[in-house]
Amino acid sequence: MKKILASILSLGLIAISCTFPSPTPESTPLPDLDPSTIDWDDRSIYRAGLVPSAQPVLDALAGASVYHMDLDLADDLLSLTGTLNVRYTNTENVLLNEIQFRLFPNILGGTMQISNLRVDESPADARYDLNNSLMIVPLVGGLQPGENIIVHMDFSVEIPDSLDLNYGVLAYAEGVLALAHAYPMISVYDDEGWNAEIPSQDGDLIYADSSFYRVRVLAPKGLTLVTSGVEIDRLEAGQDQVLTVAAGPTRDFYLAASSVYQELSQDFGDYTIRSYAPSGFEHGSQTAVEIAARAVEIFSTRYAQFPYTELDIVATPTRALGIEYPGIVAITSWTYDISDEITRNYLESTVVHEVGHQWFYNLIGSDQLDDPWLDEALTQFVTLQYYADEYGAQGEEGFIASLESRWARVEYSTIPIGLPVARYSGVEYGAIVYGRGPLFFVELRKSMGSEAFDAFLREYTGTLAWEEATPEILQSLAEKNCSCDLDVVFNDWVYLK
Repeated sequence: MKKILASILSLGLIAISCTFPSPTPESTPLPDLDPSTIDWDDRSIYRAGLVPSAQPVLDALAGASVYHMDLDLADDLLSLTGTLNVRYTNTENVLLNEIQFRLFPNILGGTMQISNLRVDESPADARYDLNNSLMIVPLVGGLQPGENIIVHMDFSVEIPDSLDLNYGVLAYAEGVLALAHAYPMISVYDDEGWNAEIPSQDGDLIYADSSFYRVRVLAPKGLTLVTSGVEIDRLEAGQDQVLTVAAGPTRDFYLAASSVYQELSQDFGDYTIRSYAPSGFEHGSQTAVEIAARAVEIFSTRYAQFPYTELDIVATPTRALGIEYPGIVAITSWTYDISDEITRNYLESTVVHEVGHQWFYNLIGSDQLDDPWLDEALTQFVTLQYYADEYGAQGEEGFIASLESRWARVEYSTIPIGLPVARYSGVEYGAIVYGRGPLFFVELRKSMGSEAFDAFLREYTGTLAWEEATPEILQSLAEKNCSCDLDVVFNDWVYLK
């Protein structure tokens, strides 16, 4: 598809830049995108993806990384080739002598290979670690605070055709391509330095800064493509399509694709919710839209307004009930068959939980490997708040009972909720982080008082929007809002000191 990609993208480039009739794709080949021609500071393409109240962030995140990426999907959807140009700014207060990228396909059952690596147009040699899932790129002379660099690379990915690893987040199976973490992603630099490890198979992979993405996808024309962000251009030629999307700020970029998806959509004022599921699941798909809309309404009122103009829900064969991505949530396909009340309940609780992650994972980032409770336990708690607001005391009591039943799987052990994912066994992780963890927030609300607790969560989301939280920050803001010492409750539940 490479030759076709060049010609189709050429058509799109000319159509955008002038009003003359567009030439046929065959007549105007497009050379590889030259990083020097990119206006890295132009945030206008991201404006359409943000509701008005969120648009000031475009100016506030001046140092955020900017990814410009092309993805060329093979016809069989079992491989892709890509080109990445990314600008990285040193927002730390120390000299950086290297930059690190995660190559997650190498530990997700597939493979990723890198070629033509350049830093500011100079060829670069990288070294690899963590089973080739970490690429370390040296920076000659170092990168001073406030300075930035442009990193270019070509990459290829072989996509697994099974769901065996990490719930099948990266796989082509059952006619659906789930393309998670399928590009080189810059690691987070924090108080530990470059933060990178091999993640546990039980938890999430991503600890990432807020960034901006402009992505062009070449794919067979019969595919429905569902991505983070919003569509800014679409072209077709022959049997191929090129979709261009802009996403940002986001913590990641996700794509799902299938030829069997049927789209349902509904507008809700500033934003639209779209649901994608195979034919025959229209009732479940429409129900998912309605549930998501109610969750967005509740969470926007309680915490902060939903920032995007689009939220997508996509059915995939993932072995998890659901997985969160920025502006898009993947829900396991079988829950769309809501012919019985049990399955309908699974669909509701899963959609609500994954929508909650749009606030606590994406809007507020955290280290999901070392502090999984900051996103998973808190998101379980906000799911509890949805049930309380939607169904009253009976709904709240019922969901608390479900949390207690999770905790009961380890006989109500007082294992701390604040451990890294790798410190839990498989059964402990679910029981403690998803069961005991949200019950900690119930106890915290009792200790603080409901009014102070609600004010704390509103300040937490407002203060840390598009930044990263830590346990210390969360406790400090909670104590500020209640004017009280919370060491006892944190030590009993989070740290068990």
